Amino acid sequence: MTSTVPHLDPTRTALFLMDFQPAVLAAVPDPDQALSRAHAALSWARSNDVQVVHVRVAFAPEDFAAVPELNKSFTPVAQSGFLADGSPEAALHESFEVLERDITVRKTRISAFASTTDARELLRKQGIDTLVLAGLSTGGVVLTTLRQAADDDFGLYVLKDATGDPDPEVHRVLTEKVFPSQAHVIETGELQALTKTA
Repeated sequence: MTSTVPHLDPTRTALFLMDFQPAVLAAVPDPDQALSRAHAALSWARSNDVQVVHVRVAFAPEDFAAVPELNKSFTPVAQSGFLADGSPEAALHESFEVLERDITVRKTRISAFASTTDARELLRKQGIDTLVLAGLSTGGVVLTTLRQAADDDFGLYVLKDATGDPDPEVHRVLTEKVFPSQAHVIETGELQALTKTA
């Protein structure tokens, strides 16, 4: 696959690690594989000086209050107070070390590019035009971020083995039939071979 996929320029690329949080990991069938592959991707990013972006969903009290009743996904979350900022379930998984250079995005909607974040602007200021996506779930943050990023003209790579969904069939259909029209769907092990060296 790598022979037909464009190479990555580390200086223009960001690795998005999305929603690797205890509450989300608990909802997917094989969280250990996705977590392990995400760490492999993180090691690749560190060794190639690729910008790392940690994304998590977490709500401050005012965020809960701002969720309208029309929002089918988040009204139950707001009513229950689930994923409150500062709670264990809303934290990044403890195995991830966040460095000073990393970008951390706290969101209150599904997409990492939702209007409640400044992720897009931060990346553009750095001249980043390509994203490598890993996260949970495939049908949630990965799908919505991919769609918005594609509309914003970012180049996109999805790490098939560093994503996961509560429904394995949703994961399969998205990675095999939906995502390839807008992104290069690859395995984490292909990253190094795709990386341009100086």
